[in-house]
Amino acid sequence: MMDWTDRHCRYFHRLLTRHTLLYTEMVTTGALLHGNVPRHLDFNGEEHPVALQLGGSEPEDLAKCAKLAVQWGYDEVNLNCGCPSERVQRGAFGACLMNEPGLVADSVKAMRDVVDIPVTVKHRIGIDKTEHYGFVRDFIGTIAEAGCEVFLVHARNAWLKGLSPKENREVPPLRYEFVHQLKREFPHLTIVLNGGVATTAEIDTQLAHVDGVMLGREAYHNPWLMADWDSRYFGEPDAGHTREAIEAQMVEYMVRVAATGEPWQRVSRHMLGLWNGLPGARKRRQVWSDSKYRGADPREVARIARGASGPVDADPGGLQLGVLVERVE
Repeated sequence: MMDWTDRHCRYFHRLLTRHTLLYTEMVTTGALLHGNVPRHLDFNGEEHPVALQLGGSEPEDLAKCAKLAVQWGYDEVNLNCGCPSERVQRGAFGACLMNEPGLVADSVKAMRDVVDIPVTVKHRIGIDKTEHYGFVRDFIGTIAEAGCEVFLVHARNAWLKGLSPKENREVPPLRYEFVHQLKREFPHLTIVLNGGVATTAEIDTQLAHVDGVMLGREAYHNPWLMADWDSRYFGEPDAGHTREAIEAQMVEYMVRVAATGEPWQRVSRHMLGLWNGLPGARKRRQVWSDSKYRGADPREVARIARGASGPVDADPGGLQLGVLVERVE
């Protein structure tokens, strides 16, 4: 979810569900130790609970970054052992770490020694053509000995050669039975399933076998899927969300963001899927994505998107410039 689940995206998703655990995009240890820490770690207080996902392979560096996560107020640190991109491989982290469970265990221990928030691991079920269950079972067993209690398991292999990151999300077959077996074999651990789940019915099916379900791109492209999760999975009263109310809150958030000098388009891009599947959704996306409205007050753009201020190609010249679903026992 690189460049997708930034703080603006998470603010939007939090309007739809108060209790689902949100994850940041992966942040590398190098970016935190040698780059702009506030740019990578700043987030809105409304985002809690939120986990910082780290990419790295040096236990000492990961420990330093875990301490930063605590200082900035994150609720969890997650080590990415599942990303198969070539850029990540060149950094010797991501999915290739599954070939070094001892190093992952050392990294988990180094982080757990310096923080008191959960340290979790996200990973695949195998690497390349290593497709036997014993590989992922032994990986989890080794990491669990270092004190990790939560594993987010993408139920596909990661092919380190020959497939793009997109193909790695689609070509290797899903093997949900591996993840189910992990829960049976490690009943004391929290096992969260990831990969291919796209509906609440599918979430419900998986929750009969595992402790939680993680959604990525489906939640991003069809965010309204999350609107009833608090009542469905967390025992909360129905919040009575409406798309209109959620969009209105996002527009006010865009106004506040624009007042800081940051373009509000960095926010609006994340809510383009809010009306997916409904009449007029395409028109709304076109308006919010149209570069000719850059610099306009987002409240005026919202009115145009709703069709209340004329056709989609209305002249913007007169506009005012604007300043993991987890099961609960």
